[in-house]
Amino acid sequence: MFKVLVSDPISDLGIQQLVDASDVAVDKKPGLSEDELVAIIGEYDALLVRSQTRVTPKIMEAGKQLKVVGRAGVGVDNIDLDAATQRGIIVINAPDGNTITTCEHTFAMMMAVARHIPQAYMKTVNGTWDRKSFLGVELRGKTLGVLGMGRIGSEVAKRAKAFGMEIMGYDPFMTEERAEKIGVKLASVDEIVRNADFMTVHTPLTPETRHMIGRAQFEVMKPGMRIINCARGGIIDEIALVDAVDAGIVAGAAFDVFEVEPPAEDHPFLTHPKIIVTPHLGASTVEAQENVAIDVSEQVLHILRSEPFINAVNMPPIPANLQNILQPYFTLGEKLGNFIAQATEGAVIEIVVGYAGELAEVDTQPLTRHIVRGVLAHHLGSEQVNVVNSLHLAKVRDVNIVIQKSHASKDFTNLVTVALRTKKEERVVSGTLLTGYGPRIVHIDKYPVDVTPEGNLILISHNDKPGIIGRVGTLLGNNDVNIATMQVGRQLVGGSAIMVLRVDKATPKEVLEQLTSMPELNTAKEITLF
Repeated sequence: MFKVLVSDPISDLGIQQLVDASDVAVDKKPGLSEDELVAIIGEYDALLVRSQTRVTPKIMEAGKQLKVVGRAGVGVDNIDLDAATQRGIIVINAPDGNTITTCEHTFAMMMAVARHIPQAYMKTVNGTWDRKSFLGVELRGKTLGVLGMGRIGSEVAKRAKAFGMEIMGYDPFMTEERAEKIGVKLASVDEIVRNADFMTVHTPLTPETRHMIGRAQFEVMKPGMRIINCARGGIIDEIALVDAVDAGIVAGAAFDVFEVEPPAEDHPFLTHPKIIVTPHLGASTVEAQENVAIDVSEQVLHILRSEPFINAVNMPPIPANLQNILQPYFTLGEKLGNFIAQATEGAVIEIVVGYAGELAEVDTQPLTRHIVRGVLAHHLGSEQVNVVNSLHLAKVRDVNIVIQKSHASKDFTNLVTVALRTKKEERVVSGTLLTGYGPRIVHIDKYPVDVTPEGNLILISHNDKPGIIGRVGTLLGNNDVNIATMQVGRQLVGGSAIMVLRVDKATPKEVLEQLTSMPELNTAKEITLF
């Protein structure tokens, strides 16, 4: 008989399948202190929490039989993942439970901003009957731009089609075939900004998506745009949005999220007559709270019964002998994946991972998980992707994973190669561990290099002509960008070449644009690895 402890308030419906299971006994004891949990946790096989209970190393050390900790929600910041992993305790969450509720809240906000519902309500209840000031617009026949076509974005698009809207969708993993299948026109962010009547964002907040809608986008935006953000604060530049509304570019906006929550009392959103706000209610429904509990309960049951499970957020134990071989390559693999993801443009179709040398003789799946995490984390955010769910997330996004092995590795004992194929291009990066020096990138595409994969990098493709290195250095110096190291790779004198610069700080976008406008210089990309 398995014993499950529920230490936070969770609905009876959410844990009903555990209660009904003939091989499980469930105890509900909310509000326990750390010491009280430590005193009893030793007799339990599973622990279910929400946000109140902090699952500390002390609790897990006392949980001698503990196999799984389930979080009825998305975030797991109240659970010590390192301590759980060290003890072989699986931690799971429920990333899908709030999909419909967030989608519906998005639509509620879209309707509200289209018809001025909160503003009209306030004026009416305050005693003013005013029909002329609140002329709205219909959704039918309008174009909706959806930035992020994951679970929530796809559900929003489905409902928008029922309202007679045309859908333009952007997603770094969406192919034209999938877009056509769900009735969405695949588009770039720029195309959506210039052509949509409504725009809603459903991307994670990453360095790439922070302020992805900012002043540059508002300058070219279709006048009369209405913007909804029920995803993450920071995806849209809040101050630039206020200016765009005041300038008449944006007709209205509806935000459920802020860059800083709760927002300051003087935040301009809170008093602006054309901006609607709610206090991060996207997942706040009875059904959503029940759904996350149901999802977690189901996975806990699978784990206890040694059945296949999903939604784990920490790495299961690896045999000690394999751990010793692969551990040094985990950081290298993740950085190779992240490097090639930042260097490549277009929707990701396939990731090809090559192992050469001694690595070809062992089970490299744990290392592959790290590499795929590096690729996906650039687009989805490091909080959403981990080494347990990375292969699953790639599969549900139709990203093909190919593994190739060869015992020959030329000049290196071991060589890890990651090729990324997108709709636009295919690029390759290879790396190894050098004794005494650590991780190194040794090939980028067809060019040999020797680059430490860390810090702020600038990857430049150019024609191998005299003086170009000096001109690059001068331009960066004039813009207060200091070069720490430089690597140049070429195959033929006077042919195509690459340059990899490590700089002391992030390079402003306008500086990268100046670089790409230089004669004989083709592309310049900033790549950040930490």
